[in-house]
Amino acid sequence: MARDPLRELPAVDRLLAHARTQPLLARFSRQYVVHRCREILDELRTEIRQGHPIDPGALGEEPILDRLEARINLAREPGLTRVVNATGTVLHTNLGRALLPQAAMEAVCRAGTSAVNLEYDLVLGERGRREQAIDALLLDLTGAEAATVVNNNAAAVFLALNTLASGKEVIVSRGELIEIGGAFRIPEIMAKSGAILREVGTTNRTHAADYERAITAQTGLLLKVHTSNYKVVGFVADVGLADLVAIGKKHAVPVMEDLGSGALVDLSQYGLPKEPVVAERISLGADIVTFSGDKLLGGPQAGLIVGAASCVDQLSGNPLHRALRCGKLTIAALEATLRLYRESATLAEDLPTLRMFTRPLAEMETMGQQLIPALGEALGPAFRLSLVGSMSQVGSGALPTEEIPTKAIAIEHDDMGANQVAERFRRARPPIIGRIKDDRFLLDLRTIFDPDDLIPK
Repeated sequence: MARDPLRELPAVDRLLAHARTQPLLARFSRQYVVHRCREILDELRTEIRQGHPIDPGALGEEPILDRLEARINLAREPGLTRVVNATGTVLHTNLGRALLPQAAMEAVCRAGTSAVNLEYDLVLGERGRREQAIDALLLDLTGAEAATVVNNNAAAVFLALNTLASGKEVIVSRGELIEIGGAFRIPEIMAKSGAILREVGTTNRTHAADYERAITAQTGLLLKVHTSNYKVVGFVADVGLADLVAIGKKHAVPVMEDLGSGALVDLSQYGLPKEPVVAERISLGADIVTFSGDKLLGGPQAGLIVGAASCVDQLSGNPLHRALRCGKLTIAALEATLRLYRESATLAEDLPTLRMFTRPLAEMETMGQQLIPALGEALGPAFRLSLVGSMSQVGSGALPTEEIPTKAIAIEHDDMGANQVAERFRRARPPIIGRIKDDRFLLDLRTIFDPDDLIPK
């Protein structure tokens, strides 16, 4: 009689009764283990029916249990796993942007492991506002009349447009119709908000008279967008915020500025190019200013909104605000980060983002010289390592034309191209992500504080 491989497959009950399965059943639900068993058996049946060559030894209990254990272990690996950012991009969007300060992580742990007064007023003993602590800190830091927070800056822009200009025209310079990460474009966000886009000026030049001529009874908002992810140079002209505010006041039209990255302190004091400071934009009279929490600010992902109470209060009262609100872990991390801005005497040390931006070249030089022997030993004699000067980037669309001098370890191999070397480092645990420049694989040291992180394991 011909052999029937399908009949050789063990039943699920036999697999569950096997001694090797008992530890799995003690750690995982029976339903989960049964599901994985059936999944493997179904795959084997499909291979058999499709005529794939099957080793008879692969149909026994032991090899199937090998697959079961391996599959369960693989499925337990988290989707979000730690990686080492040696790309030289400090705020790397694909790698999670800003690293949270220690104070923020402690606040997240407290909020995540115990009940907190998220929406409870401890003085009055009744329901309170979840953004209350954030609002107070933002007012101190920016001088604004009112503030609120949502889950990211795109949401902040969307909420402001929907609240203040739904069904009305929003006037914006053509040179500021930017596209942000993930192919989200200002015109598309505006259309979804219900506002009507009214472009003025040209790509490279917009004048105050362009805004004046465009204002009608249907104008709901004048919008200025900080082009934080690109620069136009040459024959250019734009309308500054102060002039735009004057136009808005003349015609009783509110003025909003989307800063994108946003900065709470003057970065030039740390040797970086100056970015618009939120407090300065408020002092110039903007009715609404929006910016991100996880870029230059160095906190968690969030969209921060500050400005005149007459405008911000409307945003807080919009039903969409609830749909876009932050959870308690974000609130906790953001509050702790903002407290550092308000209170820390050593902000550049306490905030990882600023610490990376301001790291001395000499410190990276010393680390690189000490690291090369250990890294060379781990990789083997076929690899050539050298310490080179290079340039880091801020990342996440902030300061796009500015680069920061850095030190990097260049790794070369006679028989492996730069892409193959990069792949080898990505297979490390944790994966080490570098960059390729001039056909060399580079490990940038600007964001590395523990040299052991760069030794592949």
